[in-house]
Amino acid sequence: MKMTKIALAMGLAGLGISGMAQAELSANIGATSNYVWRGQTQTSDQAAISGGVDFSHDSGLYLGTWISNIDWGAAGSGEELDLYGGYSGEASGIGYDLGVIRYVYPSIGNSDFTELYGSVSYGPATVGLNYTVNGESGGQYDGGDLYYYASASFDLGEGWSVGGTVGHYTFDKVSSVDYSHAQLDVTKSAGDFGDFTLSLSNVFDQDVGAGYDNDLMPFVSWSKSF
Repeated sequence: MKMTKIALAMGLAGLGISGMAQAELSANIGATSNYVWRGQTQTSDQAAISGGVDFSHDSGLYLGTWISNIDWGAAGSGEELDLYGGYSGEASGIGYDLGVIRYVYPSIGNSDFTELYGSVSYGPATVGLNYTVNGESGGQYDGGDLYYYASASFDLGEGWSVGGTVGHYTFDKVSSVDYSHAQLDVTKSAGDFGDFTLSLSNVFDQDVGAGYDNDLMPFVSWSKSF
């Protein structure tokens, strides 16, 4: 990952951080044949393009934003804007990450929601959970929703890596639509040309009547960081 390092007087004295501490600013762009999030297509099985900007500080604090096109079929289409911030670090070889993320859908009413998230990692493995603290009235997501997952990623050498995620989503408003999902990713780094990933995603263990598509979803993605 190529990053531009900058030294900024951030005015973070109120957070106990020296003004000229080292910071990093990075940007990313991406494209995918199908934007899949937690086992569900966000683009009605169509392509998406995305981009984001991230700021990270040596203290462990970070802020970021990310945007993509979406298509929820009859529910509407437009864009998804994510705004997030948190704190990450490592202690005794165990990594940790705590933060908050706001999902904003400007073109689709009553859909915005906010999650608190946390994860711990050791070696190639990560476990984490996201908890919805609020959602707009009438929207799909509501306070009390919980998503938890386990993932792992392995470097195979020569620019190749393989990873997988298994997660479970429980909904507070309508508990009859809970489900689990799994995803396998194989990535090839092409250096300055970015990373190419082949993914397979599948929903399983869904509640009776939930109506999720059980078909295996293959899709390809490309991403590049600056």
